[in-house]
Amino acid sequence: MNFAAPLILTLKLSFITTVLLFIVGVPFAYWLAFTRLRMKFILESVIALPLVLPPTVLGFYLLMAIGGGSFIGRWYEDVFNKTLAFSFQGLVVGSFFYSLPFAVQPFQASFTAVDKRLIEASWSLGRSRLYTFFAVILPLSRQGIITGCVLSFAHTLGEFGVVLMIGGNVPGVTRVASVAIYDEVQSLNYGTANAYAGCLLLLSFAILTLVYFVNRRFVRTL
Repeated sequence: MNFAAPLILTLKLSFITTVLLFIVGVPFAYWLAFTRLRMKFILESVIALPLVLPPTVLGFYLLMAIGGGSFIGRWYEDVFNKTLAFSFQGLVVGSFFYSLPFAVQPFQASFTAVDKRLIEASWSLGRSRLYTFFAVILPLSRQGIITGCVLSFAHTLGEFGVVLMIGGNVPGVTRVASVAIYDEVQSLNYGTANAYAGCLLLLSFAILTLVYFVNRRFVRTL
């Protein structure tokens, strides 16, 4: 068995998930921060559900949504000639929804904290909303953007319930580090399990240390 394979797969999954969350989460968080829709709290509640739902519950419903018996699952199988459930692509889908609040909430908080007078000043100068977003809002929100991305990456590293429900334990395909730890403990291979756990512990600590370091430097530059 290749010891590094689950770790590499975990890093790959975390990276892809973080990129997708940035691409989708930034415009969505911007809309949540500035929309005047009175019922937006319902969307915010839906986004926050993974924070309180047991991972197995979320994993079960996602499995039902992308499994072979669902419209999405059948469409994916017809187009790509393979199942979405119990595949790496399925893990990406599950990880995206599981880590969504860890990206959107910091993004939204940072957008909301931007001084509205600066935004209005940009508009009064004839600048478009798109220009104002990239030239004013996004640079002033970089602390929240960095925090959201790093937290999403770190959260995906430690996923277990969701990835196990959606992906199972297919070596080289869905066997991420957290699942490998569980598998090795079940086989009473505590030394190997400890090695995987130690790698995740050190990596998570390094990521969180980086977040606090960047935030501290950011505060000092204000």
